Amino acid sequence: MSRIPLPSPDAMSADQKRVYEQIVSGPRGRLVGPLRAALHNPDLAERWQALGALLRYGTSLPPRVSELAILVTARRWNSQIEWHIHAQAAAAAGVPSVVIEAIRTRREPVFEQAGDAIAYEFSRQLQETGQVAQELYGRALAAWQVVGVVELTAVVGYYTMVSMTLNAHEIPMPDNAPAPLDTPLRDGCAALSRLPAAPGRER
Repeated sequence: MSRIPLPSPDAMSADQKRVYEQIVSGPRGRLVGPLRAALHNPDLAERWQALGALLRYGTSLPPRVSELAILVTARRWNSQIEWHIHAQAAAAAGVPSVVIEAIRTRREPVFEQAGDAIAYEFSRQLQETGQVAQELYGRALAAWQVVGVVELTAVVGYYTMVSMTLNAHEIPMPDNAPAPLDTPLRDGCAALSRLPAAPGRER
């Protein structure tokens, strides 16, 4: 159960209803996840959904790259809804099921494409250290140019905000779906997940 009330269409203010209609008439098709919380401030929700739509649907990155970065972020933050939605999107974008399952279970993924390994390791390093190694950064530049690296970093940052919002407010899973991720414990408390480095990278 959510820690906060979640506005329903029949109880929304005029501004909330306006933003709600923007969301459900766009590529998302429905209101799920963090926007249910953000809608308490319609201006926040409007800007949030615009940024999210841009980063998910409007970058120069291949969807496969974006979805891998989102999965790494979801797993890092143990974000159940984010994983539930984006594991499906990653599969549709061509990410192999064995890679998705390895990330879900925090095992070392084996990549067939170099770009997949770069996207995974870039996102993993950024999430776990707050930095990206120079050599890896150079490989990302070669793969996606400056604009792509800027976009990839923004994707990781945006979906970190999404994860934090979902976790803090305990937004419920859509469609009564089961939680797909385990949450590791340290000293009896929930902890962020750590992922292994991509094959051939130092841990």
